[in-house]
Amino acid sequence: MKKLKIGNVELENPLILAPMAGVTDQPFRRLCRREGCGLAYTEMVSAKAILYKNRNTKPLMEVHPQEGPVVLQLFGSDPEILSRIAAQVEDGPYAWIDVNMGCPVPKVVGNGEGSALMKNPKLVQEILTAMVHRMKKPVTIKIRKGFDDSNANAVEIARIAEGCGAAAVAVHGRTREQFYSGRADWDIIRQVKEAVTIPVIGNGDIFAPEDGARMMEETGCDGVMIARGAKGNPWIFSRSLHFLETGRTLPPPSVDEIKKEILSHIELQIAYKGSHMGLLEMRKHVAWYTAGLPRSSVLRDRINQAGTYEEFYELIAEMGSTVLDNR
Repeated sequence: MKKLKIGNVELENPLILAPMAGVTDQPFRRLCRREGCGLAYTEMVSAKAILYKNRNTKPLMEVHPQEGPVVLQLFGSDPEILSRIAAQVEDGPYAWIDVNMGCPVPKVVGNGEGSALMKNPKLVQEILTAMVHRMKKPVTIKIRKGFDDSNANAVEIARIAEGCGAAAVAVHGRTREQFYSGRADWDIIRQVKEAVTIPVIGNGDIFAPEDGARMMEETGCDGVMIARGAKGNPWIFSRSLHFLETGRTLPPPSVDEIKKEILSHIELQIAYKGSHMGLLEMRKHVAWYTAGLPRSSVLRDRINQAGTYEEFYELIAEMGSTVLDNR
């Protein structure tokens, strides 16, 4: 298994947790790290929000010492603000700073940010030139195939990024128009890899241990970014790593292992966000962890009504002891 080096940062392995709003908070990143994740991205943070000292940004930017390498992902569209904020925060506990150029959410796109930047290559060049000039740490970008099928310009944007001095590019093989529907186009990842010399990280449709190895083989990408496949499934990192190293697939987690992980997760969430918010945050995670289990819908309904940690614990402890067959 080849190492992945980006700028002056060498990762233990090429398996990366993608940035996901409302998902990749500090507790979840720590769980994925325990399972062998080589690198994690924060949830994306608005550069303007940092500039105006929005208090909601601070928790998004916090990194625990046990996390290992973490990338801070910023979003915005103003070269001056992005470069100033990146330089301001780069001394923090981050391996490097990434710019989101792939978020498909209408509110973000409507502001000319996220995947909207792919429609403006000149602005991409201005942003990256300003950031690389001001910063000491590496700068990377995360893009999509393009804004839509008629503007599939990932190769063009990647070349611009390399020309500006960016250290790597992550490519999600879907257009903004697709959001997360349909199949990811891995061929665009291959095209980007062939077009640039900087490391390329592939993203899209990594749901099983074998998927990452297949993506690397088919596209030549240097790293694999896992997003939705990690929801309720931090074991995808340990299982994918095992497959990369041995060519063999580990069995899926047992329900007892899932129960243990859920309880570990809730303890981290409560320690991080307090009892009330921690329990609320865990509702969606429990839905992901238990998808496919017998009577999981009943469990989710009861979890959504649990008002204390003790109630939550008892409900999880009552889960069966079969093995999931869909992981």
